[in-house]
Amino acid sequence: MRDLFDRIAPVYDTINHQLSGGLHRVWKRMAVGWSQAQPGQTCLDVCCGSGDLALLLAKQVGPTGQVYGLDFAPAQLAIAQQRADQHWPPLAIQWIEADALALPFSDNTFDAITMGYGLRNLTDISAGLRELHRVLKPGAIAAILDFHQPQQPWIQQFQQWYLDQVVVPTAARQGLTNEYAYIAPSLERFPQGPEQVKLAYGAGFDRAAHYPIAGGLMGVLVATH
Repeated sequence: MRDLFDRIAPVYDTINHQLSGGLHRVWKRMAVGWSQAQPGQTCLDVCCGSGDLALLLAKQVGPTGQVYGLDFAPAQLAIAQQRADQHWPPLAIQWIEADALALPFSDNTFDAITMGYGLRNLTDISAGLRELHRVLKPGAIAAILDFHQPQQPWIQQFQQWYLDQVVVPTAARQGLTNEYAYIAPSLERFPQGPEQVKLAYGAGFDRAAHYPIAGGLMGVLVATH
């Protein structure tokens, strides 16, 4: 999986923007809002990819705050670093190459955590949620954005058509057919919103709720330590 995300790194932002019609930016801002990150706080973006959520968090916490962007794919982190370096004024972001299932932080470190399109790809979702809970401060929130398989049959049919006729062909033009073909089976395996809530409680969170977005094509799990 690490090699996959390294390979797609050069075109990751371009394809995401094309496939979502730019709406991914709206969804990511929503996730940051649900995290309730505040100026001056210390925050973490897990599975940060090319840095969208980490950059948004850094703007939210301001010059007195600190953000850590963590990913296991070095090519993605390199692009995230380049994007941050182009920002003025400078943003307080530290990029870390590490595994979401073994976060290199002490217990109760962060005031807020975000994760965008990462939970679905973890080999052990429960273990990943336990790690988020471990490094959050009591009362702090993790906001986890991801693709979902909709419940309504007609939206499911639209999603499958879109993956087959738009997503994979778009990726194919970049020579990345296999890299994007994994999305459909990953959605079939991914727990639905109510099951994610149960997993969050099982990981130790005191409160959890799941909010569908875009007719259930997307969703945000909001879990409070």
